Amino acid sequence: MIGWDSWKKGFDVWENATAKYLEAWMRSPLVLGPGGALLTAAMRSKTAVDGAMDAWWSAVGLPTRRDQERALHALNQMQSRLIDLEETLAEIRAQQRQQASTKA
Repeated sequence: MIGWDSWKKGFDVWENATAKYLEAWMRSPLVLGPGGALLTAAMRSKTAVDGAMDAWWSAVGLPTRRDQERALHALNQMQSRLIDLEETLAEIRAQQRQQASTKA
């Protein structure tokens, strides 16, 4: 295991030196400027592709992602209202049973 220990120590020294160098390099404006421009271009491209896909899906007559999200939101609202109505109905039935049992 003497070989492993010396290799590990050498690796740790190399890793620390490399990490310091790479961290300083990654904070450099020479890297951040073009990197930011590349990210901006990629996001603009994605927006354009998403818009084109939405237009295509709409042209075919199928719902887009936004349409599906709206429908799902409306469905969730209806389901929530239905649950509220079921709870209210259960309370009314419980009150009617209680009144019927007190009359009898």
